[in-house]
Amino acid sequence: MPALKTVRWGAGRSAPFYRQWIERWRVHHPIEEYQLNTIADLLRAEDILLNLDVATKTQLIEEIGRHMQARHGMPKDWVILSLSRREEVGSTGLGEGVAIPHARIKYLDRIQIAYFRLASPIPFAAPDDKPVSDILVLLVPKQAMEEHLNILADATRMFSNARFRERLHLCEDALAVLQLFASWPHLS
Repeated sequence: MPALKTVRWGAGRSAPFYRQWIERWRVHHPIEEYQLNTIADLLRAEDILLNLDVATKTQLIEEIGRHMQARHGMPKDWVILSLSRREEVGSTGLGEGVAIPHARIKYLDRIQIAYFRLASPIPFAAPDDKPVSDILVLLVPKQAMEEHLNILADATRMFSNARFRERLHLCEDALAVLQLFASWPHLS
């Protein structure tokens, strides 16, 4: 078998050449064709809690901390402190009943995602002032800034879609929630 030819930056092609090539390729290949659905890839059934009974944002963050400690061995105090500090910077309420509490945690070794549906909506200082009941939690290693931003962008696109939110509220169990996340963005 012949050896594969490698093209190096110094072989006559510059970074702008590759950037232009990528941009031309993207025009003919919509993002849905090549983008991994990282949320569906990372979310697990044991990280989906439906009808969680909390009355405040503080109680919710404490429940998230307890869940992450019980399921993933993460120190709940790290989770609570990281999410609380992030909320102090600004609310992670998205609007339309959705919040995406997220934080980067120094000693975390892999990305953790969880979905919580609350039994009753709670105030969350969302931009539209509506209380929230859909919570997507994102905890990432401190060094995973790009992945953090990509997952936040995916989550924002998902939850900005009214049809996705409606279908999510019809899901009665964790398996149905997982299937819906996996079907995004091709909802039938």
